[in-house]
Amino acid sequence: MSPSALDELIEALRCLPGVGPRSAHRMAYHLLQRDQPGAGRLARALERALAALRHCERCNTFSEETVCRRCSDPQRDAALLCVVEMPADLAMIEQTHAYSGLYYVLMGRLSPLDGMGPRELRLDKLLARATDGRVREVILATNFTNEGEATAHMISELLVPRGLKVSRLSRGVPVGGELEHTDSGTIAQALVERRSL
Repeated sequence: MSPSALDELIEALRCLPGVGPRSAHRMAYHLLQRDQPGAGRLARALERALAALRHCERCNTFSEETVCRRCSDPQRDAALLCVVEMPADLAMIEQTHAYSGLYYVLMGRLSPLDGMGPRELRLDKLLARATDGRVREVILATNFTNEGEATAHMISELLVPRGLKVSRLSRGVPVGGELEHTDSGTIAQALVERRSL
């Protein structure tokens, strides 16, 4: 017997991070009982995003264009390249207004248990981007988790021998913390006080 439309909706909602069976049930019932227009907007927005978004050829974040607006902005400092794990981390750094360089989004972090190695992170693409002749400093802004630290270490091992200055966010960001959940003042201070590796 195939799943009902309600069961499919509940199961689809469970793909979101932190959403278990009970939360998925509550969300599904809320959308169907109290906010059908919102459910329709959500469905249309997801459909549009899946059809329109791709990865920027330069920074790897989500974009509707081949090269995103940030990478195309001549006001950005092309000599600085900030490496982050996810687009949410990029957004948090942008909120600080303390950084005017460019970015590279890994779309993950090294995590052998989750099947994420250098190949899955496309570190070869990062290496090509960082050694394009314009970048002078690479700021490693991976999270201060074990995986984020391992990722930063591996990237620095790739870049330092190529003559690039490699720095790391200062420890103003809590150990074990994630940028997405850190206040913008702390991130701004960490950027200002970054250190060389």
